[in-house]
Amino acid sequence: MSSGLSPTARALRALEILQARPGTTADQLAEKLGVTERAARRYVGILREAGIQVESARGPHGGYRLRRGTRLPPIVFTQAEALGLVMAVLDGQPAATEADDPVGAALGKVIKALPENVGREAAALRAHASAAPDRHAAHPDPVTTSTLVAAVAARRRVRLTYRSETGTEWESEVDPWAVVVRHGRWYLLCHSLRAEAIRTYRVDRVRAVTQTTHEFEPPAGLDPVAALEENLGRGWEYPTRVVFDAPLADVAPWIRATMGRLEPLGTGCVLVGSTSNPAMYAQEWLTTVPFDFRVEGGEEVRAAVAAVAARFHHAVG
Repeated sequence: MSSGLSPTARALRALEILQARPGTTADQLAEKLGVTERAARRYVGILREAGIQVESARGPHGGYRLRRGTRLPPIVFTQAEALGLVMAVLDGQPAATEADDPVGAALGKVIKALPENVGREAAALRAHASAAPDRHAAHPDPVTTSTLVAAVAARRRVRLTYRSETGTEWESEVDPWAVVVRHGRWYLLCHSLRAEAIRTYRVDRVRAVTQTTHEFEPPAGLDPVAALEENLGRGWEYPTRVVFDAPLADVAPWIRATMGRLEPLGTGCVLVGSTSNPAMYAQEWLTTVPFDFRVEGGEEVRAAVAAVAARFHHAVG
């Protein structure tokens, strides 16, 4: 409800509602504003007096809507909102402190458009804040990401070139189901024709992508996040099977989705998955899990764990 708001604030709120839901009727607008229908019509009148072209139509498909091509008033940030925006951008894209970075250039334009009292603080924050890059973060190419998102929206198959973590490169045609941001990274959830299976590719490792004319239908009821989590550790070159002697509930917080699927096994649990980089799987992932384990599957991972063990043994020998 909008009690306590000024007429101008209610009129701006009415504008937001009409932007989000064209065809809103007077009684629907009144309900969302928490006012009478007569008052809602009055706020529409305020918008028209301000030069905003609000059209109205009668009938079952009637209601208020903004005329196509209507120029809307500029976005206005409070100081807290402006500083929060700068902080969020720097946190996710440390290079945005540089003017030649694409995101940095866009942020600079936003700051210049802010009122002086707000923009001055935002500019100072950007100039003097030092953002430490996250070594696990990966920022994909905006053009590649945009092409994939457009293909998802159009339900068009794409042909892409992909490079794995070990440097292996291949081409494949895939049906792009969704682009998902998860665990600080951007992923493409898709069906690979090359593998004839669901695959999850990191968008920052897509070297080239081209949309084809072939259309597809994604699975009915697809939950992109759940499907991504289920498939993150599947489909890579080297299989893995690691058994832990601790209960699943204790081990689970230490297991990344990219390591595979954790399942109960007797009084312990087993991690089943695959990897394209056995050395990283052993050195950076398994060594962080504070429970005893044994590698029962995947000769490459067994060899990588043995190499880590030998190095540690030598360190205390």
